[in-house]
Amino acid sequence: MEKPYSAACERNREPILEIMKDVITRDEKRLLEIGSGTGQHAVYFAPQFPWLEWYPTDVAENLKGMKLWFDEFKIPNIKAPVRLDVSKDDFPKLKFDVVFTANTFHIMHWKECKSLMKLLGHRLRENSKVMIYGPFKYGGAFTSPSNEEFDQQLKTRDPSSGIRSFEDVNNGMIKNGFELVFDYDMPANNRLLVYKRLKFSK
Repeated sequence: MEKPYSAACERNREPILEIMKDVITRDEKRLLEIGSGTGQHAVYFAPQFPWLEWYPTDVAENLKGMKLWFDEFKIPNIKAPVRLDVSKDDFPKLKFDVVFTANTFHIMHWKECKSLMKLLGHRLRENSKVMIYGPFKYGGAFTSPSNEEFDQQLKTRDPSSGIRSFEDVNNGMIKNGFELVFDYDMPANNRLLVYKRLKFSK
């Protein structure tokens, strides 16, 4: 089996890393990556934060491919990949300071997106951070013709997928106990949303 490869991961990794360097501090010890895909992001990002334990996850069929990347690069702070289907599985039973997910919300069905946001609110402690990368609509409008075309391609493959509304995602995160702290404009008409877990209400 050859290692899987994502050209998008190669294109977007440097601008994402620049934001990560601003967001992730040395006080944070564990990062959970949701939808690690090929594993390329983990291999590129984890060595930049050697004090941070990096926990990659994805649906079962993607674990074998990403493990090929991890076996080749042997990065000490990347942990063994774990199966995570957000509609069925819980997070590993650990305290996570940061959650990172890239290009997942437009692939998952909206019901799965809501399940993930609920899980984040349930499992993350106060001041934990969530970083969500990908394309979004604002005020019901696409931010570029290419995003509108991409949305049509997604829906052709799976009518329940598609570029999500920022307002829907933001409302879902607020409902589950988070506040938006940054909304970064990224290359290729993408965004990087950064949320912080608020105090649990009684």
